[in-house]
Amino acid sequence: MIAVIAANTFREVLRDRVWFVLLGFGFVLLAGSKALSPIALGEGGRLTVDLGLSALALLGLLVVTVVGASLVHQEIDRRTVHVILARPVSRTVYLLGKWAGFTASLWVSGALMGLGLTAVAWWVRGPQAVLPTAQAVVLICLSFAVLTALAVLFSALSTPLLSSLYTLSLYALGWWTADIRSFAKALAEPVRSGLTAVSYALPNLELFSARLAVAHAEPVPVLQLALAAVYAAGYGAAVLGLAALAFRGREFK
Repeated sequence: MIAVIAANTFREVLRDRVWFVLLGFGFVLLAGSKALSPIALGEGGRLTVDLGLSALALLGLLVVTVVGASLVHQEIDRRTVHVILARPVSRTVYLLGKWAGFTASLWVSGALMGLGLTAVAWWVRGPQAVLPTAQAVVLICLSFAVLTALAVLFSALSTPLLSSLYTLSLYALGWWTADIRSFAKALAEPVRSGLTAVSYALPNLELFSARLAVAHAEPVPVLQLALAAVYAAGYGAAVLGLAALAFRGREFK
């Protein structure tokens, strides 16, 4: 049943007109990164690839905050969720299906843009840049699994606007987890322990960054790829478990 809901969600997301606008915006950013190379003082190739990866990550974030924020809420608002849950489908299965379909749609778009970016990397930096660029794309796609889990959680419990704000806030804080822990060391107890615990509860998005390896055209360490995959699976499962627990007790009007 998860596969059926996932397939329907996948089709719904790809049919969303906002999706095509954002996808087009992503390709414009990718093309624009190449146009900036003449002013990069000899670092045009590196800048092109780096901006291309940033464009891919930005596209994913925009899709999550714009499309994902209303993923569950719109079905609650339209009351179509009643039809689905009236069948032998648990609320947990429903949320897992929505997450799987949404994540798959992001991975497809990431793969398409990643292929284009890998070709650009080969063109501007040579064959040695292909592997690290492809690995960086894989890491970004893994981060999408974390972001979509957060989007499903907030969409199931709040309005689209608040869902977008919550997701964006956690995304921004997710890049500062190490700094938050460093800052917490200078504080007294119990604030230090509390802030440290919060930092570990936030998504560690630095784990999905391969900028240093891409800058030097070196392969991403296998350990980082493995840790990123395990972390994405574990963190996503924890968030979806929390979403299922909260969604189970929600009353629909």
